[in-house]
Amino acid sequence: KMKSKQGYEPIGDERPLELGGRGDSSSSHNDDNNGDATTKSTLMMGAAAVILATLAFLIGRSTITPTPGGEETAILPNLNNVPTRICEIYSSSHTSSKLLKSGSGGIQMIQTSFAEPSKQWSEVACVNVKNRRNLQEQDEDLQQQEYGTAQINIDFDKVAFPDRPPILGFGGAFTEAAALNFNSLSQQGQDAVIELLFGKSGLGYTLGRTHINSCDFSVESYSHDDTDGDFTLDDFDTEVTHDLESGMVDMMLLAQKSVDESFPKEVDEYGMRIIASPWSPPSWMKAPTSDDVEGALHAELMTGSALPVCLRDGVGEDSKYAASWALFFDKFITAYANHGVKFYGLTVQNEPEFPAPWDACAYDVSHEGDFIANHLGPQLEKSHPDVKLLFFDHNKDHMVKWANELLAKDHPASKYIDGTAVHWYAGGMDRLLDGAQGNPNMHRMVSELDVMDVRKDHVLLGSEACHCPTTGYAGGDLSIAWARAMRNVHTILADLAAGSNGFIEWNLILDSIGGPNHLGNLCDSPVLAVPHRALDAEKDFPAQLGFEHAGHPFGEVHGDNKTREELNAEGSPAKYLDLGVVVQPMYYYVGHITRFIRPGSRAVHGLVGASAGDPEVRTFRPKGQRVAGGGINDLARNGIEVTLWPCEGSTRQEWLLNEQKQLQVFGHDWLGAPTTSCLAQKPDKDFDGLLLTTCNIAENKSGLFEVVPVEGKQSKVHIVSSNNKKSCLVVQPLRNNGGAYGPRGGAQVNVGSCDHPWAEWGFDSSTGEITSSAFDALGEVCLTTGWPFLQVGAFDTSATTAANGAVIVTNEAGEHANYVIKNRGETVLAASIPPKSIQTITFN
Repeated sequence: KMKSKQGYEPIGDERPLELGGRGDSSSSHNDDNNGDATTKSTLMMGAAAVILATLAFLIGRSTITPTPGGEETAILPNLNNVPTRICEIYSSSHTSSKLLKSGSGGIQMIQTSFAEPSKQWSEVACVNVKNRRNLQEQDEDLQQQEYGTAQINIDFDKVAFPDRPPILGFGGAFTEAAALNFNSLSQQGQDAVIELLFGKSGLGYTLGRTHINSCDFSVESYSHDDTDGDFTLDDFDTEVTHDLESGMVDMMLLAQKSVDESFPKEVDEYGMRIIASPWSPPSWMKAPTSDDVEGALHAELMTGSALPVCLRDGVGEDSKYAASWALFFDKFITAYANHGVKFYGLTVQNEPEFPAPWDACAYDVSHEGDFIANHLGPQLEKSHPDVKLLFFDHNKDHMVKWANELLAKDHPASKYIDGTAVHWYAGGMDRLLDGAQGNPNMHRMVSELDVMDVRKDHVLLGSEACHCPTTGYAGGDLSIAWARAMRNVHTILADLAAGSNGFIEWNLILDSIGGPNHLGNLCDSPVLAVPHRALDAEKDFPAQLGFEHAGHPFGEVHGDNKTREELNAEGSPAKYLDLGVVVQPMYYYVGHITRFIRPGSRAVHGLVGASAGDPEVRTFRPKGQRVAGGGINDLARNGIEVTLWPCEGSTRQEWLLNEQKQLQVFGHDWLGAPTTSCLAQKPDKDFDGLLLTTCNIAENKSGLFEVVPVEGKQSKVHIVSSNNKKSCLVVQPLRNNGGAYGPRGGAQVNVGSCDHPWAEWGFDSSTGEITSSAFDALGEVCLTTGWPFLQVGAFDTSATTAANGAVIVTNEAGEHANYVIKNRGETVLAASIPPKSIQTITFN
């Protein structure tokens, strides 16, 4: 093969591939002089390969593994007794769905799978079955089969939140770190990143976030007015020079241009919407912290914060510093508008409950309310009435508490608040809990908005999410990068099902280690800038640029040790790496949502139900098998909420009543370390339900339970708390009836009266399943760690520029899952999803 610059060998066909395409498979040619023998031999080998691949597909266990040279090799792994289903589309002119009747075209499926990481967004071939008799036979077969086929029940005509705003979109943050990394690329690299993130062939992001003054993802702290005592902000930098020079403003303008050109029909109603959030006021406005010298008049630095409020003279009506800080917002909005960036909204403060070691300003709920009522609300109403004000902007644990106080009609701040911003992080230091906590609180929040009669246009927006520490590329383990991608998608789908109106990732683009961050708080992003890997990079181009000072706190960057061919095979396309850009698995995973659930979409009812037919059969556990399937449970972890979902026969629903009378679960974390946890004895004060906790008896956190038969009810038991003999394990329904999932989609578990019918359970010690019939008419549910392996999100997209409807199926299990999709009880599709995969099905 010919050598390209720096000795790289071309991978197959070097022509750029369209995103999601498979490329041109005819990259080699036979020599005409080789004769008929060679031709016949080639044909015979090709036929044999087709037969082997077909057989492998039919028995359901084949994978296609890319080799370093770009070729594909069919591999037949070990077989099991559960064959996969081919994708079958069942057409019917008698459909009861208005949405499905209104369109023309058909049903299409795309897939991204851990088994074939380099084939992102690839189309899955489906067979059209138009014979109604075949559909009836298929339904009869489901009732008799011995292996599981999950029934995914959707209703395109049942919008979950018809009176609330629709989905506004998805996006990421324009931080200084993002802009510096963006500008480190060549013009070709920059063009590629804009298209990847905002273009029609990319993610199609339409939401963004940026920081007022510096944040931790800045090279150092900075402010737009550092003049002490300048209460009227005469010295405010109206050019926001720092943000111009770092490239933040230009990056936003490029994003806006890309969205306008890619989605012209969305521009009038939606377009690019950016919110701005402050991390810290100038230090001269801040009260001194414990790190400042005794007697200091104000904080020396923008990092850290005094408690319970950071501003020097509080937030009362007469506070000069609070008034000046509110004016600072006003001038910042105007400055950006003069550069062509008009903000959709603001948040009052990034993570107000956290006096962080980086740029920070703390408020408790009372002080944030007073700052809004006395200063920020009136200032915005006077100068920028079209800019929305979102409060809270912190984690899901205390969201409802803040809402109950600040959104109450008699609170003077409530009339100024247009929405709620929420982050996905867990409150402690366990980063593997990020994105895994608080979904029942999202349901609670939407319910409270209704109960408190808050304005129907109130927006609930996921405003920050990322994985830390460092990046998947730096870690070098594809399985961990994939786990991060799956967590992102789970959280987005769960939030949308609960009533969220959108989701904003943290940094749009970072460097190879997840920076720069001037406090070393390195994190991940869907796209990374690695200009030293570009084909046109100089030979001695540094792996870290001058703005990155962190070095290698987590060891070597393993991605840098992988060849272009290896990274391409792992799903980071060489065509982007050649431009100095790494595209990570989470990018392609989230694209299964963002490309199809366009602004204006609405969540509709959708839930993965139990397997059809024999009650002993589960999706991941065939008939006659007692051992739970699905692979390792990575949610057997302290802090995970215990919930109820339709039974799937997986390790996430497998419990052991151990010798100490604890209800125990087992698993491994993403790093492969064994984990075990037990059901808590008391509900968590922030999440109001039972969580997993330590099994250490000495810590007295886990519950001790006895299984007691219910008198007169065969196979029903009470799970009685030995800590309190009058209490039993009980079902606790979600506040808003489960949103788009319905009541069986994530109900909580608590302790309560043993006399309540929801305190009755089934407990099969041979399978480890603990079941409830609390939602009798809908079907039984199983006690679950977190959420099931197999999940779904369903959306009415008919009001958008996309298809009429979309269904997203994601499988986090280590085994494939068969399923059928039924819309209002009528089968529309049967298929299989591979392990650790995501599929998007569009209905046109």
